[in-house]
Amino acid sequence: MTLRAVVTGVGHYLPERVVPNAEFEKTLDTSDEWIRARSGIENRHFAGEGDSTSSMAVAAATAALADAGRTAQDVDAIIVATSTADLTFPSSATMVQAGLGMTTGFAFDVQAVCAGFVYALANANALIASGQAKRVLVIGSETFSRIMDWTDRGTCVLFGDGAGALLLEAQEGTGTPADRGILATDLNSDGRHKDLLYVDGGSSTGTTGYLRMQGNQVFRHAVEKLAATAQTAMDRAGVTAEDVDWIVPHQANIRIIQGTAKKMNISMDRVVVTVQDHGNTSAASIPLALSVGKQRGQIKQGDLLVTEAIGGGLAWGAVVLRW
Repeated sequence: MTLRAVVTGVGHYLPERVVPNAEFEKTLDTSDEWIRARSGIENRHFAGEGDSTSSMAVAAATAALADAGRTAQDVDAIIVATSTADLTFPSSATMVQAGLGMTTGFAFDVQAVCAGFVYALANANALIASGQAKRVLVIGSETFSRIMDWTDRGTCVLFGDGAGALLLEAQEGTGTPADRGILATDLNSDGRHKDLLYVDGGSSTGTTGYLRMQGNQVFRHAVEKLAATAQTAMDRAGVTAEDVDWIVPHQANIRIIQGTAKKMNISMDRVVVTVQDHGNTSAASIPLALSVGKQRGQIKQGDLLVTEAIGGGLAWGAVVLRW
């Protein structure tokens, strides 16, 4: 008998305010055409006055619990992947725990920037496989609009806000790739590349800071590292690219998504793409895409999925799971 972490519920939340590319033309030397050509992004959502990373996470988690037919009292643990926590501490996850009315179990944050949700899934899988928890809420939630330099056209047009959540539950499997649930994970980081993508604030400066990125350099690393980590995870799961029903990548840039799919020999009609509607929502992008993919009727029970992401650190990784 093999314990598998199986997805039983999924949900997401997007702020009401939709920001089209044209809005940036008023204040920046940019255009809708320029942004679309370089990123594939058409719109993104920005958090309103009543939105926070933790409140959006609560909304997404509530939707995932409803999808699974569970309540917060059924949950043993909450993991929130975020780089934009409401406060330095306590963790956003404990705020979500309180927001859901969950008075037992434990909650903590994972910070691996855009790769955060993949790292959180790997942690949740380990908790379930070890017997530490039976049901884990895994949430990605970000308010990147609040760490943007609005004079930097190379970054501020790329990011958006939102949250997505999965409920994972322990179920017995056969130990084969036919099992539902997480089949394999792969995590990596290389701190030598810190200066390629970072926020220039924190305890060392006493300020919140702004996101800084060397976009061309990040792109250069992204396709190769994403394809490699996906292949490693597939090898560990005992599956091939031909077995995969859907790639659900981090939604950073359409050119990265296309380049990675090509390197993996997977056609774009087997890739869930939401970047045009949401922009880059960092750790929220994969769970958002999973939730939207299910809503669209793309992702169905039994489908084999590969998710992969890369973010500041650099940190990157992949998860293979059967829905």
